[in-house]
Amino acid sequence: MLIGLIRPVETHAVTLKGENLADVRAQLVAQAPEGWDLVSAIPTMTNGTPVRSVEGKFERRDGEREIEAEDMAALEAQVPEGWQMLSVRKA
Repeated sequence: MLIGLIRPVETHAVTLKGENLADVRAQLVAQAPEGWDLVSAIPTMTNGTPVRSVEGKFERRDGEREIEAEDMAALEAQVPEGWQMLSVRKA
């Protein structure tokens, strides 16, 4: 018997503007929904101004659950669309 740990795969992006990258990053972190992590923050500058735009990308990290099957093929077949398998262990 195999047990697989799965979770949903969801992403969310937001773009913020500011003059200080540290402040914009703090704003991004503050906007992270519960159970989501900031996985990238890509800054760009606006020509001729001190304003920087930062696109933050969040990925969902909660919602884990276990599935069981007799073999790997059967376990993989149980992973729903929009989910990913994180680990597999023997029972």
